[in-house]
Amino acid sequence: MLKEVGLRPTRQRLALGWLLFAKGDRHVTAEILHEEAIKARFPVSLATVYNTLHQFTESSLLREVAVDGSKTYFDTNSSDHHHFFLEGQNDLVDIPARDVKVELIPEPPEGYEVARVDVVVRLRRKGANRG
Repeated sequence: MLKEVGLRPTRQRLALGWLLFAKGDRHVTAEILHEEAIKARFPVSLATVYNTLHQFTESSLLREVAVDGSKTYFDTNSSDHHHFFLEGQNDLVDIPARDVKVELIPEPPEGYEVARVDVVVRLRRKGANRG
């Protein structure tokens, strides 16, 4: 998979790739993946995890999903789809692209094109504090 997208299969990329992709489609933060690596007895720095996740994203192996501008998830499902964000659980759930209709996209500034539209629908349990 790494060779197909032009990435050299280093020890770190192979180990982190295995942790990411062996469990099917999932959403992880760098911190979650770092914890999993440590538990799997693969000592790696958080900076290396971030660098690898960004390399995988640039190579289209992952999708980056920003929530609130402060939390970034990496999605192993790089197909066109959207997300529910479960407040209080800090978890993402996939929404198929066909279930969301975006009818009007603004014209991008000169010299730019729309790369993709990401819709994040925030959910909370009924009756939860609305503060």
